[in-house]
Amino acid sequence: MNKVAVPTELGTENVSKLLRQYALPAIIAMTASSLYNMVDAIFIGQGVGPLAISGLAVTFPFMNLATAFGTLVGVGASTLLSMLLGQRNYDIAKKVLGNVIVLNFVIGILFTIVSLIFLDPILYFFGASEDTIPYAREYMEIILLANVITHIYFGLNSLVRSSGHPKKAMAATIITVILNAILDPIFIFTLDMGIKGAAIATVLAQICSLLWIILFFTNKRAVVHFEKGIFVLDPRIVKESFAIGLAPFLMNFVSCFIVIVINKSLKIYGGDLSIGAYGIVNRIVFVFIMVVMGLTQGMQPIVGYNYGSRQIDRVFEALKKTIFYATLVLTLGFVVCMFFPRTVVSIFTTDEQLLQKSAEGLKYIVLMFPLVASSMVIGNFFQSIGKPKRSIFMSLSRQLIFLLPCLWILPPIFGTLGVWYSFAVSDFLATVVAYIILYLFLKKYKQTNEI
Repeated sequence: MNKVAVPTELGTENVSKLLRQYALPAIIAMTASSLYNMVDAIFIGQGVGPLAISGLAVTFPFMNLATAFGTLVGVGASTLLSMLLGQRNYDIAKKVLGNVIVLNFVIGILFTIVSLIFLDPILYFFGASEDTIPYAREYMEIILLANVITHIYFGLNSLVRSSGHPKKAMAATIITVILNAILDPIFIFTLDMGIKGAAIATVLAQICSLLWIILFFTNKRAVVHFEKGIFVLDPRIVKESFAIGLAPFLMNFVSCFIVIVINKSLKIYGGDLSIGAYGIVNRIVFVFIMVVMGLTQGMQPIVGYNYGSRQIDRVFEALKKTIFYATLVLTLGFVVCMFFPRTVVSIFTTDEQLLQKSAEGLKYIVLMFPLVASSMVIGNFFQSIGKPKRSIFMSLSRQLIFLLPCLWILPPIFGTLGVWYSFAVSDFLATVVAYIILYLFLKKYKQTNEI
């Protein structure tokens, strides 16, 4: 067997240092990813108009659904890879790489075919109107045609990070963001292609980054790399990847349904521009959420590796420190969005009505931000140690048990404000549930010394 660079420091190095080492590139990558989504919205809002922003917001459920299938493979496989490296099982780790590509290819093709056949009915169901569907259709036709590329790109990038190369994973994301920011104005303004140009810029940027990642995995000295025999689906790898990835899959799948409910409520009580306001608010909020996701992604290989090598004290230390840093990040987000909402949303539009609706929604959505951080980290923690049932329950409780009933009850009473109130109420209740689950888990560990 060829010698490989194994990230054994995950089991020996200072946990705080490891968290900085792995989380910082992931944070930069995830922040860049959120900016990547913002770039399209900014150029579309400033260059095409407020209804185009609303049309883009209608595509959110599509994006959540595509992400759901991507995370089913990518997140599950990257967590499995971390545990396999902790167990020194390098042969199976290489097979994970091949399985990720095959699974993403098959799922991506099927998703594209079904979505394109029923595109207009789906967009109307997602909240489109006669005024916004032309924008949503133009954007999604291009995005769907390149869906396979997107799935494989995100799946392989997760494996780059989990194989001990967080900086390279970060670089791939940054390349995508920079290229998208360069190409967007060219296609939208210079070539006068409107929202369609934004989609083309997105796809071309992802293709370039995917080629760079593929080149990385051709290196025989990497922990995992391309070789003959790894592109045959292994039932065990598929089963374990799906089992671990089921929690984020369900979270994104349910998010798709929730966004549909949100769009329909906003359309009834506020019209197309309220949907556009949610599109703007969602992108702003995601800048901070993505930082926390970067922290959890940095935590994931540390927790996964040490869980695999049974160094449980290091597992809990990584959890506590990630919760602390995540809370600091979202507290900062709360302050910025609560006290300077109009300044933040003005990046996307100069339309006064859309500005007012967006600023109002932003203040309510971030109301429970300082609490949301810990529930996000705790959910990722259970996923990282291969305990998907708890992650699944936490994801579903926030979305289905708390948010969905609020969206049915509050908007008829408070109108558009009822939609915004729903986020704050569900975030608070979900955090309480997260801490109860973690408390019971730690109590069981102290009693049995087994997890």
